[in-house]
This record gives sequence, C-alpha cells and structure tokens, in this order.
Amino acid sequence: MPDKNDFVAAMKAGYTFKGETIKIGAGIYNGEVFPEAEILLPLATMNRHGLVAGATGGGKTKSFQLITEGLSDAGVPVLLLDIKGDLSGIAEAGTINDKIKDRYQKLNMEYKPASFPVEFLSLSNQKGVKLRATVSEFGPILISKILGLNDTQGGIVAMIFKYCDDHQYPLLDLNDFIKVLQYITNEGKAELQQSYGAISTASTGTILRKVIELQQQGANQFFGEKSFEVDDLMRFTRDQRGIISVLRVMDIQDKPKLFSTFMLQMLAELYATCPEVGDVDKPKLVIFIDEAHLIFEEANKALLDQINTVIKLIRSKGIGIYFCTQNPKDVPASILGQLGLKIQHSLRAFTAIDRQVIKQTAQNYPETTFYKTEDLITQLGIGEALVTLLNEKGIPTPLAHVMMCTPKSRMDVLTDDEIVAIVNQSQLVAKYNKVIDNESAYEILTAKLSDAAASPTKATGANKEVKPEPSTLEKITNNTVVKSMLRTVGNTIVRSLLGSLGLGGKSKSSKSRY
Repeated sequence: MPDKNDFVAAMKAGYTFKGETIKIGAGIYNGEVFPEAEILLPLATMNRHGLVAGATGGGKTKSFQLITEGLSDAGVPVLLLDIKGDLSGIAEAGTINDKIKDRYQKLNMEYKPASFPVEFLSLSNQKGVKLRATVSEFGPILISKILGLNDTQGGIVAMIFKYCDDHQYPLLDLNDFIKVLQYITNEGKAELQQSYGAISTASTGTILRKVIELQQQGANQFFGEKSFEVDDLMRFTRDQRGIISVLRVMDIQDKPKLFSTFMLQMLAELYATCPEVGDVDKPKLVIFIDEAHLIFEEANKALLDQINTVIKLIRSKGIGIYFCTQNPKDVPASILGQLGLKIQHSLRAFTAIDRQVIKQTAQNYPETTFYKTEDLITQLGIGEALVTLLNEKGIPTPLAHVMMCTPKSRMDVLTDDEIVAIVNQSQLVAKYNKVIDNESAYEILTAKLSDAAASPTKATGANKEVKPEPSTLEKITNNTVVKSMLRTVGNTIVRSLLGSLGLGGKSKSSKSRY
C-alpha cells in the first residue's frame, strides 16, 4: 500500500500547473489532511465544463460558491443560477466560527472573510434585473424544439416567421405569436395559402395548445422587450474583478420548461455573439447551474440534442458550464462525457438502486491505488469531496480525496433589505426593468381586422356601397339561359376550328388537384 510520501508526491505532480490557479483545498489520505498536497484548479482549463454532485447537505453548493469567488478574484465574470436561494450571501463577507477555525488549521491556511461584486437577475417577479428575449430572437427552429413540435408543425412555425418577416410584423412576445397563429387559421388562411402553401388547422391547433402550456409556466414574463444583451454578463469592477451575476429563480422549480427555454436561449445567444478565442489563459465567462436536473427533466430529444451541441461547441468561445446536481445520472451521458472537472461529494446507499448508482459513479473516475473509490463515496464528510480534472494536455489528474476550503463570503442568504440595497445601486435595472410595448404583430393584425370589418364593402346602412344599375347587355348576358346557349355555341365553334386544324378528337376530362 502506498505511504503518505507517495500520496503527497502524486498530488503535487498532478495538481501543479503553469498559469493562474484557484486553490480549493488539500488532499486527505488515511484520514489525515496534508496541507502541502494542494488541490488547485487551473484557469486555463475552466472552459472545459464540469460537474459538482452529491447528496443534500454534502456541501456541493458551497463548492460552487468557493470556485465562483476564486474566478471573480481572478477577473473572470460568473453567472450563477440560484435555484434554492442560498447563493445570494456571496455579496457579503462571511464570519468565522469554531468549525471554520478547525478546518483552516488543518489546511494550514488563514481564513479571510470577503464580499464579492454581485448583480441580481430575475426571470420572474424576484428583485433584480429582468431578463427578456423576443420570439423573433429565438427563431423558428428553437421555438419548434422548445415546443416539442414534429416536422410538419415545425414547418408551419417556419412559415409564420417567414410571413411575419415579409410583412414586417414583429414577433416580440407570445401574444404576437398567438395572434398570427389565429389569423392564419381563420381570416388570413386564404392569403397565406396563396403565397406559402396550405396549412392544417389540426396542426395550428396543436401548436397553439403547446404555446399556451408554455405560457402557463410563466413564459409571458420572459418573452418581450427590452432584450437582455449577453455582453452585460461579462462585466468587471474598477479593480478588474469579475462581476458575479446571480440569477434568482427560486420560484420556477415547478416550471422546468421555462427553465429549459431560458437556458437554451442564453447558451445559443452566447454562442452566436461571442467570438472564437480557442485556448485562453482564463475563460471569458463561467456559468454555474444549480439543480441541473431541472434543465433535463422535461426536455425532449430535440432539445437535449440542441443543448448537447451548444455545450460541445461553446468551449471554443472561452465559456465554461458547470452543473450541480444530487445524482450524476441526472445529466445525460452525452453531456456528462464532455465535463472535464468532477467534484463528487458524498452519496448515500439506502437502496439497491442507490448502490448501483454509486458503483457506476465510481467507475467514471480514474483508477487509483490510494482509495477504494466505491466505498469512499459513501464515507465523505461535509465539505469533503473526490476531485479530478483535465490538465492542460487533456489528461485526467489523479483522483484526490479533498478537504475543501470554505467560501470567504457569507454562507447564508441575504435579507430582503440587503438585496433591495444592491438592486437599487444597479445600473442594469434602469436599463432593462422599464416595460416597453412597441407596436408588433398583435397590434398590427388587430388593426387590420378592425379596418376590414369597417370597410365600405361589408358595411350596412348609410355606409353601404351603392352599385350602378346594370345595362341591358349585362342583364342579357347574366341570364343563366343565355349563358348556357353561349357556352354551347362557343364549344361548337371551337370544335369546328380544331377539327379543321387536324387537332380534334375526344376531350379528356381532368380532375381537380385539391
């Protein structure tokens, strides 16, 4: 069995990097903490994504908080998705207690409380900068994927976007989209078919029901103006610390479709707008997604494929994405395979299924002679974790049992008054929180239908159009008997002409193709 010197040497060799790093703790071997076996995260590989997993109470959210603090100090902006509401404390300095004193003595470190620059964001009525996007910005493909439409229904959505583009009908919110959908199903059906082809009423009805379902999850608050600019996620303080944007989404845990919609749009927008940077010394932005199972819970295959593609490609933009969840199996295997950093807090084996999950989790980590991984996962204490990551060469580092550092900021929530004070100082609140209601498809089509209803051709009474008295010739030619005689004479003349030209013969009946 390897001795402690072998362990320390292996940790030093595996966790020594050239560029800037973030210290997250020290290695543990045979129950003893070795401060010299520092566990560091290299900033140069923080765009390779990651996973923090573990049972409730194991400390995984505090690991998020710890890494976020290190990134902010290193000048890297961070977006934190705060599902449970327990990450707001990062805006205020922490306080020391006996447990923290004991931990830092074992780590041979000094605890220095600190606060960090925070901007609060919101998708709903939570206090903070309101995040919105227009339907047009999503585009037909993304809207179809979110709604879970089939190819035929997706084609109708593409037709709607094309129709609105051609006629300058802005699609800003879901009311605009619904209004156009209703218009092409009823009053505008003939107009649309003439230019774009026939549509099925059953298909438009299905699309409408799925849009209403999205509305029921609060999507009306997200779709609209003013659209949030992703550049505002990548801001710095005057002393060049990265600003931490905390998106408070405590009230959408029961609205997974809205959460998936937001995340996919945000990732797609970041990918579309950020330039290619390749390998960089430190990431341009890091996103931490707490309770990540909410993204995948009700996502259809098309949506999962889209998320998978964006995560795979966004790394080249210098953006890292980190998921936090209780069970690693909450993350689809195709995405899990792309996550370079893995921080595994304790898992509990209460059932046979739990034991199977623990066995599979242990198999995802590098083999080690220092631990029996499958057993250790169930024995990890609070604030302890198994850690491995990809180094600069893309090689996994040795698996390390780590005593994690504690965050320097408050490990508790802010009060309402503290949150209001931060929000009131925000420059982005003034930029985004004013409600804008520009003229869009809903208003334009409503006015169009109103004008049509009041037009002289359809009005009655004094406004009724007076038609001129038909002439004698018109009276004769409009007579049905005369019309029949004229058709017979005409057909006889035509047949005679065709016969004289050698083109006569039996006429072939043709069937209408409708």
